[in-house]
Amino acid sequence: QNDGCRTLSLSGHVGFSSLPDQLVKKSIKQGFCFNILFVGETGSGKTALINSLFNTNFDDTVSTHFLPRVRLRAQTYELQERNVLLKLTVINTVGFGDQINREDSYQPVVDYIDAQFEAYLQEELKINRSLFSYHDTRIHVCIYFISPTGHSLKPLDLLTMKSLDSKVNIIPIIGKADGISKTELQNFKNKIMSELVSNGVQIYQFPTDDETVSEINTIMNGHLPFAVVGSTKEVKIGNKTVRARQYPWGIVQVENENHCDFVKLREMLICTNMEDLREQTHARHYELYRHCRLEEMGFRDIAPENKPVSLQEAYEAKRHELYLELQRKEEEIRQQFVQRAKEKEAILKEAEQQVQTKFEHHMLMHQEVKLQLEKKKKVLQDEIAFFIEKKANAELLRSQASVSIPLVSLKRDKDRK
Repeated sequence: QNDGCRTLSLSGHVGFSSLPDQLVKKSIKQGFCFNILFVGETGSGKTALINSLFNTNFDDTVSTHFLPRVRLRAQTYELQERNVLLKLTVINTVGFGDQINREDSYQPVVDYIDAQFEAYLQEELKINRSLFSYHDTRIHVCIYFISPTGHSLKPLDLLTMKSLDSKVNIIPIIGKADGISKTELQNFKNKIMSELVSNGVQIYQFPTDDETVSEINTIMNGHLPFAVVGSTKEVKIGNKTVRARQYPWGIVQVENENHCDFVKLREMLICTNMEDLREQTHARHYELYRHCRLEEMGFRDIAPENKPVSLQEAYEAKRHELYLELQRKEEEIRQQFVQRAKEKEAILKEAEQQVQTKFEHHMLMHQEVKLQLEKKKKVLQDEIAFFIEKKANAELLRSQASVSIPLVSLKRDKDRK
């Protein structure tokens, strides 16, 4: 017995030994998806490496160094090798590290990864969910490009990888590694790994628990970070045509392990550990995100008394908690409304009192002005009456004078005769 299970021997063929074959057929029919995030500064060789990894030419526009903020551009392609269909999503960071203030350059990357986790979680929580046909956009691996300075990691590199190591599998690489010598390159690798360890950055380690790949993965873990060179141009060397970068001083072959680690990266990323990257994304990074989000929603596996809690109980408890919170907020808003109404009413009453006081003051002034005008009117009327009387007397005197003048002149004429 083992954990309450009995081990029985079969007396004949049953058929469940064909389960692996059934899974293989089903997986081939369904196809696979793989999502790669490339993070690095503009001009670090991301596009060339993407095209070199899958031996094709992905359509990608040239980016400039003058973007105001970091953007993520996702493109999905369907690739087929033999009978295996792969839905590949390539996410490229555009404008990363090009801003003067690089403090928050990593935040759009973090937000994008969380958004993919959230979309998958919402699909899981649906009543009618279709995870079988759901296009999983969760990031399976982040290829982080380190500039070949030969000195040390930039603060932006450490800050970004530290922010991402709990959300995605990080494989650091040195882009355009043909820019420094082999001796400088090895010292640079050692310096990078030392800084990552001292700053607590957890990068993806190739698994060593599987005996079939344990030896090769252990060796490859010692080669991190990979120093790569990418190119889609073909150069003829002898009788062979190879992908390479041609310089005045010589030719750097992309798939020559003496020149760079491109082959090591491709073997580890695609041929050997692609499924482990997918499993790590689901079992480790997504589960961590899901755990935190469900705790935020109020779900718990055990109650405070260490008793198991069912989903229904957790839902009802959270619903009751939200209902009480809603009532509390409603009461708080109502109290605020009443308080504001009282304050507004007091302000209106005060304004009304001020208006009434001003009105009474203006009425009093109006009465005073009216009395003064009436007095002036009476004085003016008296003056007019006096003037009219005086005018009448003057006209009377004038008429009397005009009558007396002809009589005097007539008397004078008689005296002359």
